Amino acid sequence: MAPNPQCAALAAAKEKKGYSYGEIASKLGKPEQHVIDVCTGKVTPTSAEFDALARVLDITASAPHDAAHATK
Repeated sequence: MAPNPQCAALAAAKEKKGYSYGEIASKLGKPEQHVIDVCTGKVTPTSAEFDALARVLDITASAPHDAAHATK
């Protein structure tokens, strides 16, 4: 089983949508492992990846400015 997202809002949105990491990856056109790595904080997403992930999960609130929400 894949770990939960590092961000509580991301975890809640993922749960609310009922999406698996594989489903999110498919919608983003990215490998599932990359999506897992981004969501769990192992890899820092680009701004475009971060925005795309928010769109897929219907997250409209701005992300906090902290290390867990940094982009490259």
